[in-house]
Amino acid sequence: MPVAIMTFGPDGVMRIANHAARELMWKGDIRAAMFHDLFEGLGRPVSEWLADVVAGRHPGGSEVLRVRGEEERFLQITLRRHVEGGRPGALAILNDATRLKTMEAQFAQSQKMQAIGQLAGGIAHDFNNLLTAISGHCDLLLLRHGREDSDFADLEQIRQNANRAASLVGQLLAFSRKQTLNPEVLDLEDVLGDLTHLLNRLMVEKVDLVLAPMGRVAGRPLGRIRADKRQVEQVLINLVVNARDAMPEGGDIRIETEPVTLAEDLQRDRATVPAGDYTVIRVVDHGVGIPDHQQRQIFEPFFTTKRVGEGTGLGLSMAYGIVKQSGGFIFVDSVVGQGTTFSLYFPVFEGPDQAPVAEVRRVAAKQGEGVILLVEDEASVRAFASRALSLRGYTVLEAANAEEALAKLEDRSLHVDLFVTDVVMPGMDGPAWVRRAHLERPGVKVVFMSGYAEDGLAEDQARVPNSVFLPKPFSLNDLTNTVQGLLS
Repeated sequence: MPVAIMTFGPDGVMRIANHAARELMWKGDIRAAMFHDLFEGLGRPVSEWLADVVAGRHPGGSEVLRVRGEEERFLQITLRRHVEGGRPGALAILNDATRLKTMEAQFAQSQKMQAIGQLAGGIAHDFNNLLTAISGHCDLLLLRHGREDSDFADLEQIRQNANRAASLVGQLLAFSRKQTLNPEVLDLEDVLGDLTHLLNRLMVEKVDLVLAPMGRVAGRPLGRIRADKRQVEQVLINLVVNARDAMPEGGDIRIETEPVTLAEDLQRDRATVPAGDYTVIRVVDHGVGIPDHQQRQIFEPFFTTKRVGEGTGLGLSMAYGIVKQSGGFIFVDSVVGQGTTFSLYFPVFEGPDQAPVAEVRRVAAKQGEGVILLVEDEASVRAFASRALSLRGYTVLEAANAEEALAKLEDRSLHVDLFVTDVVMPGMDGPAWVRRAHLERPGVKVVFMSGYAEDGLAEDQARVPNSVFLPKPFSLNDLTNTVQGLLS
């Protein structure tokens, strides 16, 4: 029969294995075997499951079990009570479930990464609110303390550490793909040329950095990409530092750039890279390598193989988020004892060069004039922003949510020059209430504040005229300069 069949006695001794079963288990060999010596992974002894089926205490059914002694091989075992010649036993039908189990594990990993990303993004959003309040109130205190004041150094320490915390939160946002990016058209060889000096300073004795422009050697120009230059540099720094740490005995770190054209979709590591033109950058080391079971976890936040105090485990997760948010793909190939290669695929940008962005005019801090409606559900952020704007001479009206703001605007005699509003709030969000308010007050300008990336707002913001985006956490000067710049 073309179906793998075995029979077992109540004691687990294999009685019969047909040709298909022997091919599946032992490549055609004939062996004596016990049920519990063949399979494992039920969560309880597999021999108990077999005994229950033979005794009639369990109706049988299917279970996916691991082949004992083989980490990555799984079989679906269907057991039924079987009586032959008056002797009770169990009939087992075997199907190879390795591919199914692998897909299940990949799906579970994908779901876990998505869940961690959502959690990280939510935590980062809440932390950005807290850091805005901490650094903001610190700025307010610094206004009342000069450098000669004994408290100035303490306040400066608070402000600096709040900024360090903001950088850490930015890494979480990078992993969850909700950070603010400033994409521009880049030539990766130019980026590497500017970055080489810094990368060489990161090298230690016996470790050298080698740049290998593969496209230039083959006479093929490297395609331009559209990404945030600062974030791409951060990805390369993280990968190079990891490569350096993976070679304690020394060696070369090779950074390759190459134009690649995919004639058909590339299926790899739960990802599908669409056919097309790509600019590929590889960071290659000949270090200790990454074991197979760890390769599935290296992009998870806080997963690290380094000792305590040597890393946060956010470097690769941040690289993963930045590359994904830029529309690219990141893959790892590694052999223990031979080295690791990280490959980054960025789609070639075919559009025109962007027009140079006009430099934002810096507005000198001065007394402002006008009425501002401030809408923020976080009380501490609202208190800081209100005081900061009031100190600049603005009249500030506060609202804890969109519904309260719209209720204030029902007073037709109230004149408002500017809305300053959070984007994500309980109930109605920022863009929604602003559009409703603009039906009656079409000329009012808007400052949108958010701890998430601007691209999450872009579509809504495009439909709101005269609006700008202010990412959290922001300082007192960031807030007042944005407001003054918009009103003037």
